Amino acid sequence: MSERTDVNDPNRPNELHEIRVMVVDDHPMWRDAVARDLAAAGFDVVATAGDGPEAVRRAHAVTPDVLVLDLNLPGMPGVQVCKELVGANPALRVLVLSASGEHGDVLEAVKSGATGYLLKSAGAQELIDAVRRTAAGDPVFTPGLAGLVLGEYRRLATDPLPATSDEPKAPQLTDRETEVLRLVAKGLSYKQIAERLVISHRTVQNHVQNTLGKLQLHNRVELVRYAIERGLDDA
Repeated sequence: MSERTDVNDPNRPNELHEIRVMVVDDHPMWRDAVARDLAAAGFDVVATAGDGPEAVRRAHAVTPDVLVLDLNLPGMPGVQVCKELVGANPALRVLVLSASGEHGDVLEAVKSGATGYLLKSAGAQELIDAVRRTAAGDPVFTPGLAGLVLGEYRRLATDPLPATSDEPKAPQLTDRETEVLRLVAKGLSYKQIAERLVISHRTVQNHVQNTLGKLQLHNRVELVRYAIERGLDDA
């Protein structure tokens, strides 16, 4: 990492030590440096892994809140690791930390369930902030990639979902859940939604989790697609 963090900084959030983080990268020196920077910043680094299968096994064992994940892994691609772990635990937040800024890689990671995507050229403080925001459920992307992802959400929404023979009646959302969903579809972070609606960040998270449960969706990608299909992003 290109910057160091002052571990004695009085402005450092006290809640970081409660965030359990796992770092997955096949380069030992880079993996250790990232883990060291996050631990020095106050995160609880519960595990590291150097390949895909090891990442899946250890993540199941230690149940991190945030997985900092490289895409290029031996044994199993990072997107498959993300898909398996988020599928098993939808509460897991995945921040991809990759050397690749290729649009295809970014979109594949997001479709697999990643919450954010950061390039390895980011500095230590940028990574620390990204992990903190990822843990809070906010989408975090290297500048220039957020618009790409929102555009893909919109494109996905033009593709009809596969029909089922006995599709259940659409669940009823409360007015506030619908309002939060509309702002999520517009690309606002949880913090921005909280400020817009004058409610707490935790309340926004609760509304999103309740909405995911009611709609039987698994992650933000599916949630935004649902909202855009119903025109909520234009409301």
